[in-house]
Amino acid sequence: EVALNTNSDFSGQLTSNNGARNRLTNYYTMRAREDLNIDTRTATEYGVVRTFFDGVFSWTTGNYAGTGSATGATAYSGTLALNTSGATPALVGSSVNGTDGNTSAGSLGVYYAFIQFAGFTMGKAVSQFDAPWTNYPGNNFDSLVGGSGTVTGVNQFTYTADFGQGVTAAFSAEDATAYYQAGNLNMSGATAAGMIGGSYGSNAIGGSRSPNLVGMVRVDQAWGLFQASVAAHDNHVAYYGATEPTGHPDDKWGWAVQLALSIKNIPTGAGDTINIQGVYTDGASRYNFQNLAGGSYSMFGSSGIAYQSVGFAIAPDTVFITGGAQETVKTWGFRGAYTHNWDPYWNSALYGAYAQAQYGTLAKTTLCGAGGAGGVFGGLAGVTGCNPDFAIAQIGLITRWTPVKNLTFSADVNWTHLDQKYSGTVAYVGSGTTAKPAAVYELKDQDTITLLLRAQRNW
Repeated sequence: EVALNTNSDFSGQLTSNNGARNRLTNYYTMRAREDLNIDTRTATEYGVVRTFFDGVFSWTTGNYAGTGSATGATAYSGTLALNTSGATPALVGSSVNGTDGNTSAGSLGVYYAFIQFAGFTMGKAVSQFDAPWTNYPGNNFDSLVGGSGTVTGVNQFTYTADFGQGVTAAFSAEDATAYYQAGNLNMSGATAAGMIGGSYGSNAIGGSRSPNLVGMVRVDQAWGLFQASVAAHDNHVAYYGATEPTGHPDDKWGWAVQLALSIKNIPTGAGDTINIQGVYTDGASRYNFQNLAGGSYSMFGSSGIAYQSVGFAIAPDTVFITGGAQETVKTWGFRGAYTHNWDPYWNSALYGAYAQAQYGTLAKTTLCGAGGAGGVFGGLAGVTGCNPDFAIAQIGLITRWTPVKNLTFSADVNWTHLDQKYSGTVAYVGSGTTAKPAAVYELKDQDTITLLLRAQRNW
């Protein structure tokens, strides 16, 4: 597959070199992939024992990043590191794509590896919180907000009860570290430059203390399905400072609830489907801004009043300041798609998503001051509006052609809009990694469009 107008094979121009939109930004990113499944089922006196493995072998185009060199030296972003000698440039790296094993190797992703026995699922599988379509109600584009999406699996211990008539319920303990840590930010470390880069402080996540606790009820019928999911997430901070005596805030539990609905056999045509879901989170932002959707944004664009414009945002789980308690970030969102089959060979889907993040009093006072005219960012010269709340809106259209069985060609175009709440202008110190100079930038909403072309053969 090839993704046009992005440095990523799964998202738009949302952050880092991708969001910089300059000569470090890719016009295309290519990926080749082979997905191997091993599925065994054995009848026993206790019922069927199933084992399942899904391994994905990939090779993906790399990205170049600036090093801050006075002569413009760049390096593959996956090899960048601080120059420990203290000399310039501040960053050093290799000109070879180390992220995919130099030139001929690649990467292996272990997506699923689980055992199912007597109603129990043990291992790496899709989260029980997810809708059956994970983050793909009708799309190929990976970065839809508006719900959970563990398409590459999460370690879990789950019991599923089957009540008959298509009604099931699941209770699960799931690993929080792989997908569900959106960040516990100490805003005492926030700076204006860091905020523009999509960071609102120091991320102080502590060790894993509790898995996420998930419950799900699903009704599967001929007309479609309905699912309700809930989750609890422990926000466990390490320390306020570098050592134990600096202290720490108490743990704070976050939660999320999601409803999903699929409607089949609609009057528009055989096989047509509508998939929709909605989610609300409080201190568990990854259940809305799923990991492939980012959650941190730093997007540059044009401006008529400054050097360039910039829009930035982040959706952590909690924020705090040194000596204080954690404050949760609340979010809500939805996504959905309508798929229409034109004939046995062609189908199209119109899809969209929306997600909003809302900060509390502590965050707004720390970052923006009283009335949005102070704090880390609100008091800077040129800033006329300061509010860390933001929203992401997305809409896309995909068309698939299946000329022969199990061979599909698809084109998926997506538009993503960042609706941020800052206004005015700001003096930014610049970044060597993204080649952005020290200059005055306009604070402004941003947009990005991505086209994903794919050829896929299943057998």
